[in-house]
Amino acid sequence: MVNTFLAHDLLWGMTPEQLPVDAPAWVIDSISAGQPVVVRRALRAADQIAVGVRGRLREQRYATSMAIDAISRRVTPEELCRVSIDRDLPAVHALNHLRPMLDACGWVWGISGSAGFELASGFQALHERSDLDLILRTPQPLDRLQAQELVRILDTAAYQVDMQLQTPLGAVALREWAGSARRVLLKNAREACLVLDPWEEAA
Repeated sequence: MVNTFLAHDLLWGMTPEQLPVDAPAWVIDSISAGQPVVVRRALRAADQIAVGVRGRLREQRYATSMAIDAISRRVTPEELCRVSIDRDLPAVHALNHLRPMLDACGWVWGISGSAGFELASGFQALHERSDLDLILRTPQPLDRLQAQELVRILDTAAYQVDMQLQTPLGAVALREWAGSARRVLLKNAREACLVLDPWEEAA
């Protein structure tokens, strides 16, 4: 498999034997149950991919790496836009409310975080207080007025919805880009840094 995986992709194929010897018991339990791991932004060897393991509790997040050759399945956030779950939870209601409006915008969007994990895997990860985390693929610049319009759309859900803009140089929070600060925080595999334009290479 070519190493073209993006942050928030979900991967299957990791086994307990691939984990570090000092991995916590809950990590081994999660992997043994067949749960996927999520791609994260970090530098790794060419034959490895940086991933995170989720536990039942919010604070249970474990960073490790996975051999690319071990990957048996991949699901991207944008593949989950047509997947539904029948659960009476605020995040699910917010997603159902926003889906047609986001589709109408014409941008490529996806579902990440707890909602994406549950939609892709079937393992319950959402609860009453879960935020709804979304991504937007933005290979071309999204100006601040467009960002503000997107924030207005998200706010019609009357629930906490966060969206990350995925630029070719990294990720930036939509609400930050829609705000008034001149510089915004851009996160990539190497660093998190303040930039004027998340689509423009630093001089």
